Amino acid sequence: MTAKIIDGKAIAKEVRAEWKVRADALKARGITPGLAVIIVGEDAASKVYVGNKVKACAELGLYSEHIALPADTSQDTLLAKIAELNANHAIHGILVQLPLPKHIDSDKVLKAIAPHKDVDGFHPMNVGALVTGNPLLRPCTPYGAMKLLEKIGVAIEGKHAVIVGRSNIVGKPMALMLLQMNATVTICTSKTRNLAHHTRDADILVVATGKPRMITGDMIKPGAAVIDVGINRLPNGKLVGDVDFDSAKEVAGYLTPVPGGVGPMTITMLVANTVEAAERSAQ
Repeated sequence: MTAKIIDGKAIAKEVRAEWKVRADALKARGITPGLAVIIVGEDAASKVYVGNKVKACAELGLYSEHIALPADTSQDTLLAKIAELNANHAIHGILVQLPLPKHIDSDKVLKAIAPHKDVDGFHPMNVGALVTGNPLLRPCTPYGAMKLLEKIGVAIEGKHAVIVGRSNIVGKPMALMLLQMNATVTICTSKTRNLAHHTRDADILVVATGKPRMITGDMIKPGAAVIDVGINRLPNGKLVGDVDFDSAKEVAGYLTPVPGGVGPMTITMLVANTVEAAERSAQ
C-alpha cells in the first residue's frame, strides 16, 4: 500500500475560495473583515508567520493591521494596545504572535483579547465553548486538520482517533473536535507506555509532539489517515514532521507531508475565523 498524500496547499486554496465568497458578501454590505496581528520582538520565524498571515488576508480582500512592537515593550503597553483593538469596530480578529518575550505573561495577554475577536481560539471562553460542544472560534491548527479530513472524505463517526500530544494548541482541542464528530478518542503523550499499541489501533492518527520522526511506519495501522502536525528543522536544515514520512507512506491510507500539509490550513482557518467573527459582528 502507498498512501495518498494530502495536498494541504491545494485544499487550502479551495477552502480560501469558499471563505472569500463569504467575505465578499460582507463587503457588499459595507463590512470588510479586519484582522490585527501583533508581534513583539525580532524572532525570525515569527516574522515569517506574520507575513504569511497578512498575505492570506490580502488574498481574500480582508483589511489587516500588522503591529510590530520592540522586544522591550512592557506588558502594560501591550495590554493597552489590545484594549485599543478590542474597542476598534474595524477589527474583527486579534492575534498576538507567540512566543512573547519572557518578561510578558502570555496567559494574561491572551485572556485580554475580547473572546469574540480571539481568532486563535485560545481564550478560556472559547475553550469552554469547545468543551461544551458549542464552538465559537476554534483553534486554527486542529480546525485545519479537521477540514483536511473533511475534504479528503474521511468518515469520522464511529472511528477510533488517536492523538499523540496533549498541548492546549493542538492535542486537546483536536480531541474535542473529533469527539463532537462522534469519534472514539484516545489521547497519548510522549510518555505513554507502549505507545505503538495505541497508534496501531488508530483509524485516524494525529501527531503533534515536536519530536522529529517519532512515529514510524510499523506504528501505523494499515490504511489509517495520518495527520502530521509537527514541523522540525534537522541539523542539515531539512524540515520534517513528527511522523517518519518514508516509512509511513508505505502503510497509511492518507498522509500529510511536512511541509505542505497542515501548515497552509492553519493560516487558512485563521482567515476563516476572522470572516466568521465579522459575520457575527454584523448580526
